[in-house]
Amino acid sequence: MAKAEKSAITPTRADDYPEWYQQVVKASDMAEKSPVRGCMIIKPWGYALWENIVRALDDMFKATGVKNAYFPLFIPLSFLQKEADHVEGFATECAVVTHHRLEKDETGGLVPAGKLTEPLVVRPTSETIIGDAFSKWISSYRDLPMLLNQWGNVVRWEMRTRIFLRTSEFLWQEGHTVHATETEARERTRLMLDIYARFVEGHLAIPVVRGRKSPAETFPGAVETQCIEAMMQDRKALQAGTSHFLGQNFAKASGIRFQSREETEEYGWTTSWGASTRLIGGVIMTHGDDNGIVLPPRIASSHIVLLPIFRTDDEKPGVMDFTRKLADELSHIRYHERMLQVEIDDRDIGGARGWEWIKKGIPIRIEIGPRDIAADSVFFARRDKSPKEKVSLTRADFLNRVTGILDEMQKNLYDQAVRFQQEHTRIIDDKTAFYDFFTSKNSDKPEIHGGFALSRWCGSGACEAKIKADLTVTIRCIPFDATVETGPCICCGGPSTQQVVFAKAY
Repeated sequence: MAKAEKSAITPTRADDYPEWYQQVVKASDMAEKSPVRGCMIIKPWGYALWENIVRALDDMFKATGVKNAYFPLFIPLSFLQKEADHVEGFATECAVVTHHRLEKDETGGLVPAGKLTEPLVVRPTSETIIGDAFSKWISSYRDLPMLLNQWGNVVRWEMRTRIFLRTSEFLWQEGHTVHATETEARERTRLMLDIYARFVEGHLAIPVVRGRKSPAETFPGAVETQCIEAMMQDRKALQAGTSHFLGQNFAKASGIRFQSREETEEYGWTTSWGASTRLIGGVIMTHGDDNGIVLPPRIASSHIVLLPIFRTDDEKPGVMDFTRKLADELSHIRYHERMLQVEIDDRDIGGARGWEWIKKGIPIRIEIGPRDIAADSVFFARRDKSPKEKVSLTRADFLNRVTGILDEMQKNLYDQAVRFQQEHTRIIDDKTAFYDFFTSKNSDKPEIHGGFALSRWCGSGACEAKIKADLTVTIRCIPFDATVETGPCICCGGPSTQQVVFAKAY
């Protein structure tokens, strides 16, 4: 019997998936907990990944006419109170500023002073304050559509946090648009969702299901929320992006009015849409293995690391000259939206160098020694293969083929994730089978469950709530391409024509 390969991450995914995730984040040097409860410090390797996500998404947004702006971090409490459903949806997550300075007390300690006349909410999202600005900027149909986006941070005071997936403060983008007609606003809602889907599948190599949320899962104050849902390796769903059709709710609350072509006064039709650093968590949980992160090449923090190897000081100058020349040649090759990013690691720490880069998920590792130089060759390993699997190519051949190799890796990661999603997605029409699908048969690992269940739902909030209470399973979305056939609701057995995606979720 062959001996199992030792993994770099302990515990493994099979042993303890939640702890594996925490250890992968730590081992990859992407982020760490901050002294502020529930917040994170994103380190350079993780922030470079976020920068690449920002760059690619920003270009996609701007290609549709969207422009960037920035709005205040603080929102007057009265603004949130204008939209009752909205403030109710975020009330328990809001951080509130009530004082504007600190003073020393009788013991010399610092205490809040200078109470504000109106409390300020640290933005959980910006519909209300952006709506106030829109009400001043828009007066005519000629001002429409208004298409804005902002990159920034938001605060939602989460009780249970996990780095990248759910933190009290996180980075994101939020787009906000105003349109003259309902049709235009609905088209923009779907357009932005399609952009998220294309980005997540094309850049992050994560397959998604597109659909709309049930009323219970709809964004507070919205008419309809559309979303993309991805399956992680523990078979839970991750909401990877949302796009909201807000109707005229926020326009009426904020007074966004315009004079139409027919010279009548109308309220605008608005949308909002967003994605966040949770996408990084999605990359980790979709592609990571028991040796660490596996980064899709199109958004990787860097593409290639060069590991010079020399046994004596006499060998070092020649090895380093070859290494620097190769790095220069590679850095002048364009790979999709940017030039190849190359790292040189000449630290004298032996084999630990390679394992550090494996855990960090860099796509290609190249070892360079005197033999490689003599043969003018490149000895490399791909992160989507076993660490022991290495290939030698002539330097010229490697330079010609490197972008194709990266594209092949990108496709392999996506295809692997598609297979996993398909293997753990079931059409289930029987209630007993449905409950069994989401109930672990292993008492030692109650987190084990089936995955995505495609089952009929009658539309009743009571049925949705019962399934959530019984199984901690929610309706992730009602797929746009769902099969429309009459059949029994998976909960109550009543008539239903809509097939929805049920899953446990982050």
